Amino acid sequence: MAAKLAQAGKKVVVLEAGRPVTTNFMWSSLIWGRRIHSTPLPPLTSGEEPLSLNLNFAWGTGGSAAHHFACWFRLHEDDFTYKTTYGVGLDWPFTYTDLRPYYDQIQAEVGVSGDDDTDIWTPPHAPYPDPPLPILAQGKTLKRGFDALGIPTSPTPQAILSRPKGERAACILDGWCAAGCPIGALANPQVTYLRDALLAGATVINDAYVTRVLTNAAGDRAIGVEFFDAAGARQQVDGKVIALGAYAIENPRILLNSASSAHPHGLANSSGLVGAYMMTHIGGQIFGLFKEETKPYMGRTGGELWSQADYTSDENRNGYIGGYQWLGATAAKPNDLLGICMMRPDLFGKPLDDFLKTASHHLVSNTALGNDLPVEANRVTLSDQKDVHGFPLAQVTHGFGLNQIKMREAALKKGQEIMQAAGAYDVWTNPKADQHIMGGAIMGGDAQASVTDGFGQTHDVPNLVILGSSVFPTSAAVNPTFTIHAVTLRTVEHVIADWANIA
Repeated sequence: MAAKLAQAGKKVVVLEAGRPVTTNFMWSSLIWGRRIHSTPLPPLTSGEEPLSLNLNFAWGTGGSAAHHFACWFRLHEDDFTYKTTYGVGLDWPFTYTDLRPYYDQIQAEVGVSGDDDTDIWTPPHAPYPDPPLPILAQGKTLKRGFDALGIPTSPTPQAILSRPKGERAACILDGWCAAGCPIGALANPQVTYLRDALLAGATVINDAYVTRVLTNAAGDRAIGVEFFDAAGARQQVDGKVIALGAYAIENPRILLNSASSAHPHGLANSSGLVGAYMMTHIGGQIFGLFKEETKPYMGRTGGELWSQADYTSDENRNGYIGGYQWLGATAAKPNDLLGICMMRPDLFGKPLDDFLKTASHHLVSNTALGNDLPVEANRVTLSDQKDVHGFPLAQVTHGFGLNQIKMREAALKKGQEIMQAAGAYDVWTNPKADQHIMGGAIMGGDAQASVTDGFGQTHDVPNLVILGSSVFPTSAAVNPTFTIHAVTLRTVEHVIADWANIA
C-alpha cells in the first residue's frame, strides 16, 4: 500500500511498532532468527482451540513477512463463493476473475518460482515468471509415497527466486527462510515493496506503538492516528486516508480501542462484527524416519513439494466440507520452535538426544493445511488486562468445529499412508496445531454483515481502509500471503483512482 501510494505521488507515513529490520539483521542462526520473530505484546487467547500465535507476530519493519516461508498459492474460484456454492460460511464481495489481474501483477513484480506443467490446481493464471526450485533428497524420498498412491504433486510455488532478479540473488537452498533471507531470494518486504516505498519517498517511523485511530466530531472521517514513541510519549500523525494494516488480531483491537461518542462500541463497528469471524488453518503434521540420508536441514522452510489433490468440498464423499493441501519436505534445523526436536515433544534427555542424532539426517516431514469455517463466535474482544499505555489487550476466542476435526483426522490417515508408501520405518504425527490467522474485519457487500466493502474501505468511515488477512471472509486452505498482496493491490489502485472522493 505504501509503495503504490508513494509512487503515485502521495505523501506516505508508515508507523511500525517495532525496531528497524533490514537484511543486515538476517543471519543463518537460530538466535538471530528469534530476534526478528519476537513481540513484546502477545494477545490473550481462550476458547476450545486457543490459537498458537507462534510465528504469527513479529515486531519490526516488515512484520512477520520479514521471515515468511513464501508459499504463495491462489485461492480457488469456489473459495470466493463458499456460501453460495456449499451453503455454509461466507462469500467474498468479488470473484477470482476480479482478483486474477492483481495476482498476476504481484507475481510478476515479486518473482514466483513454479512449474506450470505439473501445477494442475491453480485457477487460470499467467505463467510463473521463474522456473521451479529443485526437489532435493527429502522431497524425492517423500515423492515416492505420493507416486505409489497415485497422488499428483508439483514443486511448491514460492516467492523465492530460482534465478537472480535485479539485485536479488537466487536461492541457495540452505533452509534458513525462518531467519529471513539476507541475499534477497525470499520476497520479504525488505527487498520488495518496502524498498520501493522508501525509494519513492515514503517515511517509516519505527518504535511507533499505535493505540487509536482518531476521527472528526461526527465520526464519519478518520483524521489521524495516535501512537506512543520509543520514549513513551504520546504522538499523533494526521492523514487524509488512514490504512490500518496492524495484523489480524491487532486491527480489531485498535478499532475497538478507538471507541468514541460517535462510535461507542468501537470504530467502524456499526455491524457489531469488528473482531468477529476469526479463522486459522488447522494443521496436521506427519513425520517419518528413513534408512537413507534425506538431509532435512536443506531446502526451503516452506517445503519442496505441494499437492492439492484433497482440496475439495464434497461432503457426500468425504463426510466434511472443505479440504486441505499438502506441504511436503519442509527444511528444519535441529532446535527451536520449528526445529526437529519439536517434532517429538514427548521425548526428553537421552531419548531426545538419540532421536536428534538420527532425525537430523534421516527425517522426512509432510504437513496438511486445512481450511477453517468462519464462525461469528470466534472473535477478538477487549480483555480486562491492559498494556503499558492503559489500553485493553486483545482477547482471542477460537474453536474448531467437528467438521474441521474430521478433516484433520482424514488428512492424518492419508499422510501416514503416504509416508509408509515412501518406505519410512517409523511414522508418527504431532498434536493438533494451527497456522495463520484471518478475519476480524471482514469485507462484504452488506454493511450490516461486514466491516468493510470490497475495497477494504470501512462502511462507517470511508477514508479508513483495512489491510491484510483481517478482511478475509473465508480462510481457504492455502497460505494467505499471496492473496493479501493481491487484495491490497486492488485496494490501493481503487484508492488512487478515487482519491478525490475518498480523501
